[in-house]
Amino acid sequence: MSKLLQRQKIRYRIRKKVTGTATKPRLSVFRSNADIYCQLIDDVNGVTLAASSSREADIVAQKVAKIDKAKLAGQSVAKKAAALSITTCVFDRGGNLYHGRIKAVADGAREGGLQF
Repeated sequence: MSKLLQRQKIRYRIRKKVTGTATKPRLSVFRSNADIYCQLIDDVNGVTLAASSSREADIVAQKVAKIDKAKLAGQSVAKKAAALSITTCVFDRGGNLYHGRIKAVADGAREGGLQF
């Protein structure tokens, strides 16, 4: 089985257990080779409440390593959540290991005030 299929199976297994609501959305993380994207999702209504990525202008302007960009993206999504008065969420690692850039997003979001 290819790596992509294995990861897809892991993602489906996680999504069976992890769902977000309007008051406690799901913090979904997608990691590409170059960038990282995170969204706060209300699965009940099927709506993205807030989103952030390492491609935002203020993050790109800082010439730092990818792991630091991931942390900044986590802080950015936490700031947007605070503006929507969201304090808690559930974390969806997107089939990736909780390590490296995925962990950096989670740490940045926690520093920004999100609890999960």
